[in-house]
Amino acid sequence: MRQTAAVSRVIFIAARGETVRTMMLHAYDQGLINGEFVFFCVEFFRQPQMFGNFDWKADDGRDEDAKKAFEALFILSLYRPDTAEYATFADQVIRRSLSDFGFTYPPEEEVSVLAAIVHDAVVLYATVLSEILEEGGNPYDGRAMAERMRSRTFHGGIQGNITIDSNGDRDSDYMLYDMQDVINGTFKVVANFFGERKVYDQVPGVVIKWPAGSASPPRDTPECGFDGEFCVTELTELDPMVYVGSSFSSLVLVLVIVVIIMYRKYRLEAEVASMQWKVKPEDVVFVKGHANSLSRASTKVGSRSLATIYSGFSVSTTDDEQQIFTKTCTYKGNTVALKWVEPKKAHLNKTLLLELKQMRDLTHPNVTMFVGACLEPITSNSFILTEYCPRGSLQDILENDSLTLDWMFRFSLMLDIVKGMSYLHASFLKSHGQLCSSNCVVDSRFVLKVTDFGLMSLRKRNTDKTHAYYTKLLYRAPELLRGSVPTRGTQKGDVYSFSIIVQEIVFRCGTFYREDSCLLPEDMLQRVQHSEEPPYRPTVSDAVCPQNLRSLMEKCWSEDPEERPDFHSLRGMVKKLSPASQSENILDNLLSRMEQYANNLESLVEERTGQYMDEKRKAEDLLHQLLPRTVADQLTRGQRVEAEAFDCVTIYFSDIVGFTCLSAQSTPMQVVALLNDLYTTFDAIIDNYDVYKVETIGDAYMVVSGLPLRNGNLHAREVARMSLALLAAVRSFKIRHRPQDQLKLRIGVHSGPCVAGVVGLKMPRYCLFGDTVNTASRMESTGLPLRIHTSVPTVSLLSTYGGFVHEFRGQVEMKGKGPVPTYWLLREEKSSTRDIL
Repeated sequence: MRQTAAVSRVIFIAARGETVRTMMLHAYDQGLINGEFVFFCVEFFRQPQMFGNFDWKADDGRDEDAKKAFEALFILSLYRPDTAEYATFADQVIRRSLSDFGFTYPPEEEVSVLAAIVHDAVVLYATVLSEILEEGGNPYDGRAMAERMRSRTFHGGIQGNITIDSNGDRDSDYMLYDMQDVINGTFKVVANFFGERKVYDQVPGVVIKWPAGSASPPRDTPECGFDGEFCVTELTELDPMVYVGSSFSSLVLVLVIVVIIMYRKYRLEAEVASMQWKVKPEDVVFVKGHANSLSRASTKVGSRSLATIYSGFSVSTTDDEQQIFTKTCTYKGNTVALKWVEPKKAHLNKTLLLELKQMRDLTHPNVTMFVGACLEPITSNSFILTEYCPRGSLQDILENDSLTLDWMFRFSLMLDIVKGMSYLHASFLKSHGQLCSSNCVVDSRFVLKVTDFGLMSLRKRNTDKTHAYYTKLLYRAPELLRGSVPTRGTQKGDVYSFSIIVQEIVFRCGTFYREDSCLLPEDMLQRVQHSEEPPYRPTVSDAVCPQNLRSLMEKCWSEDPEERPDFHSLRGMVKKLSPASQSENILDNLLSRMEQYANNLESLVEERTGQYMDEKRKAEDLLHQLLPRTVADQLTRGQRVEAEAFDCVTIYFSDIVGFTCLSAQSTPMQVVALLNDLYTTFDAIIDNYDVYKVETIGDAYMVVSGLPLRNGNLHAREVARMSLALLAAVRSFKIRHRPQDQLKLRIGVHSGPCVAGVVGLKMPRYCLFGDTVNTASRMESTGLPLRIHTSVPTVSLLSTYGGFVHEFRGQVEMKGKGPVPTYWLLREEKSSTRDIL
């Protein structure tokens, strides 16, 4: 409220009634009810459940203050006619609500003007619908109906003439309420605004009572301006003797000083007014799909809202397991970091303009550069652009276990922080206020830079009480947590934050690490806030941390802020502790950093290559289970798999007799478990034979031998032995949910020529084609449970081996073939088997 009052005299509040009362009390407490300010709020219609209670009474002990504050408040509401037509309409609404819907209006509740608005909307729809039907148009064409509703005036019947503008919006009417009875605090309508005629009509005989008894409205701008820019202090007339006694040289000196001061002032004002920091939305390009993000083309920002089309995220670390994303965009060909600003905060005043100009002037190797900002409070195109550092934050690097940081590297990071903070403390900012490891970023040359400083009035603040929220508070000094000093931060508070970062760099175990405690961050904060003896601080250990560095940390997080050193002193202390302190050669330090990072990358690449090869083998094994190895290899190489003809193969078909009935009596999960158990048993058996499993469809199981790898005439023997083994396995197979039942497997086998090839691009299938496939299927469908039905070609091939015992079944009628002689395969006598190799 104080910030708003500094730049305006007319204040508009759009909030629930209870919030309006709270804000008016704040205005009262700050002395804004003095006639110089006027407040407006909106209560479209009386609906406490939706808009809250706009009464000044709350029985909280401050009703008198609230009533006094509400003297400066005007309430804007939708116009409610006082005509006879509206009164009749309201009576009908009350009566029909009871008769049609069983709803009884409370005696004290009025019919909302919203009911009349809905009535007018229905009238408009009915009018347009009638016109379209009369012209033979399509009543379901919503676009055509909406176009007819634009730019027209009609009589609603309840609220008089209604006008819809070219955008499809209604020109609404409004009422303005003012507190007319100051003693009782009651509001009355003092004026109306009619949107159709664009007329402001004050109620006859009613005079607006302005705040603090003023006879006229308050000025929209103070007489001297908000910053006193319209008033010039008049110089008092000096005694002529003073001029006589003054020397000419003193006069010249004074004039020179005045000219210099005025020149600097005007130059500063000119630079502020030029707004060199201003970023045009059309100069910003968001890259969608950049660096493992969404793979879509770049989108240039035009007049649309940036927030609605932005989806570009950039990886800020090279570790795939810990990808930390940062919002980025391209501005004038350079990748920059982006932070959104709440539009309501993007109000340009003299103070903010000066701060933006000063931010633009900050330049230091260990401070991120402020590129510019786009502040458009009317739209959502409000954001800040800063220098982008692709290596991510210090927190990312410390949490990346694949990166090895020696002490030279660690001290180099600490020294970069000290240099950057020393520069900020000497600048107009005076302090950072939010220093933490995530606000220290590393560029492509492994130089650490401090970021997220300044422009505190624009930045979004996370107020959700999450784990991350409390963790970030662990960097704040105890006096700041207790609220004894401004929460924006102090220089001594930044030194405390630096000590927590140093402990994080040393141990690499997270923020505020304590080896003897497993407290949550919020519990740690409570212990830091309380003045324990000794103070509650992170773990320090001589076994891990050098003694001199430990002493430095303890000084920086001292309970007494005055005992903490400043960053100017810390610069010399850290430099002495660093192993590289003997060499001030910047190139040597940079090359050392690059060498260590290259060594880390070599070990990381070797580790990731091994992981890739393991995953590649798993993928190949899975592919070879889905397709024949020769076919899978061809598809992997991107080659086309040609269909291939085979002179003679043996095909096996089987299914379960009564499976449909069994499925109907079982749950889907039980059916899935049954088939999985059965086919797992089958798959384990067929691995012992030279066969290829083609597919399973429900309870059907299809196997072939002789393709894709030819095996001479061995295919009949392999399928026959496999069939006998499967039949033996089924006899002893137990159904988990029905152990008393016996599965009745029906098998059909046939030999002959066929063609095999890959069909489809998505989920390719290796399929068999030809009459042999159809005949094998017929052999299975015309067989009997727990029997192996074989054709004459298969029996002829098996006879060359000996040992297979068959039984002639007779002539079997097959679709499309007529009577066909078939056999039952009974067993194989091992003693007389002759394998032809």
